[in-house]
Amino acid sequence: MALEFTEAEIQRYSRHILLPEVGGTGQAVLRAASVLIIGAGGLGSPVALYLAAAGVGRIGLVDDDVVELSNLQRQIVHVTEAVGVRKVDSARARLEALNPETTVETWPMRLTAETVDDLVQRYDLVCDGCDNFSTRYLVNAACVKARKPLVSAAVQRFEGQLSTFRPWQDGPCYHCLYPETDGVAEGLSCGEAGVFGAVTGVMGTLQATEALKELLGLGTSLAGRLLMWDALATRFTTIALRRDPTCPVCSAEQDVSA
Repeated sequence: MALEFTEAEIQRYSRHILLPEVGGTGQAVLRAASVLIIGAGGLGSPVALYLAAAGVGRIGLVDDDVVELSNLQRQIVHVTEAVGVRKVDSARARLEALNPETTVETWPMRLTAETVDDLVQRYDLVCDGCDNFSTRYLVNAACVKARKPLVSAAVQRFEGQLSTFRPWQDGPCYHCLYPETDGVAEGLSCGEAGVFGAVTGVMGTLQATEALKELLGLGTSLAGRLLMWDALATRFTTIALRRDPTCPVCSAEQDVSA
């Protein structure tokens, strides 16, 4: 891992480098790291912006949708002129303008059981901000199989939740938290239930923070805990999560050293 920085990099990342917990070594770790972001929407927007700004060396964006005017109330990586453009292309342009040192890879597709494993293998960590359970289950299973940390966030109306999953080290996987059942309820979409735009910004920023902590090995991980935020009550709640010893996805991975 190269520790040399250009003068421009030193200036760009100076506030990180000043932190003893990060320093030049930590910034070099971020430069060598790669993160896959599932969804370039309300959550993926702040995640992508902050990871690029932080100097993560390679970012992958997965989304098969195009920018719509109704997205702009919360999906802050996009601009009005991008309406009708593929979200991954719009986001890439914004990220490259923010930090040309970051390589942005685009995957304009919907994840399937045939594609998810190969894609997850290409990155060090996955941030999931998609809006449906079926994709979340696919991503979780692929991360467990590949032993890639998964930082997952979700929002609806005025509430959000966040957790980190790496069951081969500690805590449960996403499937332990939300067991898959026949006819699992997907819940209402943003278009049906509505969402307070700033809530996605807060949760996405927290998601980016946890991803950076995982990459750098800083602080206390959210693995094994679920963070919930009620914006109307201005209340954060953290609860402990339990493993499901019979989980069909991660039970074989539990209690196995990384």
